[in-house]
This record gives sequence, structure tokens and C-alpha cells, in this order.
Amino acid sequence: MSEPKKPWPSLPTDEAAEAFVATADLSEYDWSAAEPVHYEFDEKAARVTMRMPERQLDQIKSEAARRGMKYQRFMRELLERGMQSLRS
Repeated sequence: MSEPKKPWPSLPTDEAAEAFVATADLSEYDWSAAEPVHYEFDEKAARVTMRMPERQLDQIKSEAARRGMKYQRFMRELLERGMQSLRS
């Protein structure tokens, strides 16, 4: 019987993820929960302007900072997850 795969470590920043991928043997990790992330590699030519409560934007920026990412990228991720849940 094969050994169980390792769980993914917490990678709070892009730098941490890059360092992990550069040194780890990725075949040892459990990929069962992996999700494709196509939107982040597409050209970002469209521009969107929207109004939202300042409190909501502050929460988004705070959560993005906690995750070590730019808030616009985090907003794209939230939109993608929301679209995926609509298709489910």
C-alpha cells in the first residue's frame, strides 16, 4: 500500500509559495483539493469601475493583506469563486 500524501503547507505569500515550489518534491503532496486558476494568467485588458461601501473595501484590503496578496487580485479570486458556485 502506498504512503499517504503530505498535506499542503500554509503559504501566506507569493514569496513563500515560490520558495516552497522551488525546493519541494511536489509529487509527495495531496493534489485532490487542487483547483485550476485560469483567470490570473489571462490578459487584464478590461477595466471595471464600481461603487461599494468603504467598509467593505477596507475588509477586502485587510483580508488580502492577511493573505499576502494585492487586493485587486483577491477581488478577482472572489469573483471567480462566486462564478464557480453559480455554475454548481
